[in-house]
Amino acid sequence: MKKIIGITGLAAITLLVTSCDISQKKEAELPEIDVDVQTEAGQLPSFDVDWAEVNVGTRTKTVTIPKVVIVTEEEEIEVPYLDVDMPNTTADKEELNLVVEAEVTDNEHSIKIKEIIATDDKLFVISELKEGSTAIGDQKMRVSDQVVLNAPDLNVKHIIVGEKPDRVFNDQYKYVENLSSFKSDLEDATVIYSK
Repeated sequence: MKKIIGITGLAAITLLVTSCDISQKKEAELPEIDVDVQTEAGQLPSFDVDWAEVNVGTRTKTVTIPKVVIVTEEEEIEVPYLDVDMPNTTADKEELNLVVEAEVTDNEHSIKIKEIIATDDKLFVISELKEGSTAIGDQKMRVSDQVVLNAPDLNVKHIIVGEKPDRVFNDQYKYVENLSSFKSDLEDATVIYSK
């Protein structure tokens, strides 16, 4: 009878752990029975059960988190206006706002359009980004400058002299350390605006 119970228990355990990787460590041993009705303790089989290994930790990941942005207000100000007539063209002119912006943190900054350089059908808008001393902490701040241009449709490229702030918004512009290295690559360039 004990043999049947032992086998039934073994079958039940086997059914419960069928989804596991099981390695048997010892053989089953049933109790020995003596005619004098003395018994020795039996031994149930023992098993090593290998479950899936789970490691818990942290990773650094860039996510978008809402932050406070300094509010901007509209004001009427004097904006430079350039009326450009291109040689050898009859194309209609249109008014364009050449706007340069930077999104910064830590300290206030200023950005100014310093030059506009024309070469063939391209305009290079050269701006300078300077860091101020007034702290703004973790808040984001956008600074901008603009010039109104009345000219035929041209290919406009923005170049900013200064250290590129670590914000995704600033990826739309090319940042250079100094203007002389950039200007040395330009051939037949004409400065059409200088501040």
